[in-house]
Amino acid sequence: MRIGIDLGGTKIEAIALGDDGATLLRRRVPTPAGDYPGILETIAGLVGSAEQELGGSGTVGVAAPGAISPRTGLVKNSNSTVLNGRPLDRDLAAKLGRPVRIENDANCLALSEAVDGAAAGAEVVFGVILGTGVGGGLVIGREIVGGRNRIAGEWGHNPLPWPRDDERPGPACYCGKTGCIETFLSGPALARDYLARSGSRLTAEEIALAADCDDGAAERCLKTYEDRLARGLASVINVLDPDVIVLGGGISNLTQLYAALPSSVAGYAFSDGIDTPIVRAVHGDSSGVRGAAWLWPERNTSAAGVRPAR
Repeated sequence: MRIGIDLGGTKIEAIALGDDGATLLRRRVPTPAGDYPGILETIAGLVGSAEQELGGSGTVGVAAPGAISPRTGLVKNSNSTVLNGRPLDRDLAAKLGRPVRIENDANCLALSEAVDGAAAGAEVVFGVILGTGVGGGLVIGREIVGGRNRIAGEWGHNPLPWPRDDERPGPACYCGKTGCIETFLSGPALARDYLARSGSRLTAEEIALAADCDDGAAERCLKTYEDRLARGLASVINVLDPDVIVLGGGISNLTQLYAALPSSVAGYAFSDGIDTPIVRAVHGDSSGVRGAAWLWPERNTSAAGVRPAR
């Protein structure tokens, strides 16, 4: 049995998968806000209750924002800032009495979709999270590629490509820079753009509904968002040229984005044509937690997991 944990800013989700990938149990609880010891206790409680209910023990993988630094062994680059500077893997291993594997949440999404989701059978998969933040993960041959510095795929903290005059220098980012892709393509960024155009506060989902009801400000917001997303993805294709790009996170559910996105990307990419599939994650909100469970391959199953850093 594999147990996966998705450590999010507002919720912590647990899943237990059987050897065949079937879901045996799934549970969500609120994340203790700003409370690191509380987060450890909550994860331990989820693992313990799952094992008690299912009558067995399992491996534990965790999807979390940020990454474990190879230099310090501590969490870095997490937009859940309470995790930064913490030995999360060691603290959880001590709490659970077993080794724990921790990977970036976008890496876990990409792994999940490469194993048995929208990118099943693809060799090179780039996974994207469009939500509270903007993340990216790279999987090659069903193995996560974290990179030498554990930042492979972090396209959200590159500058927005081909910026317009009114996009410079760009909003401030929690990472300390300005104009990061994340500050233009996150859910809060879309809401901020609508507020500036309309004076009203709506969520991303509400903006999409408003656009369907001929709200001009909402329509312009989504058109601008689509163009910025196309610029960002074109820069990924120029560097990586993946077989598939899988979108996850709340904004990936906005179906209006998909119709024109491939042609928009093709207009920016360095090629005479682009046929890269850009698809929504099959497992939706559960992709991250499923990918966390897949961090531990089991006997008698085809391998999936993490490619060691060189």
